[in-house]
Amino acid sequence: MLTQLNPPLPVTIIDKGKGYAVAVIDYGPEHHLIWVTALDENGEIWCAPNPKVRMQGNWTMGREVPEGGCGMGS
Repeated sequence: MLTQLNPPLPVTIIDKGKGYAVAVIDYGPEHHLIWVTALDENGEIWCAPNPKVRMQGNWTMGREVPEGGCGMGS
């Protein structure tokens, strides 16, 4: 199942960088979710497995910068 995210979510893909997840692919219980993400730095689109995806930090919401991730605006 493919679910479009509206609005897109700001995420960090470990080893790739910051971007916005625009969709999630769910192949079922035996698979990780796959996050379809447009990277900020170069516009590349990556399909990243769930263990490589982190929400970006958000001071207003009280969400600390995740390990291996980047805060928004940094």
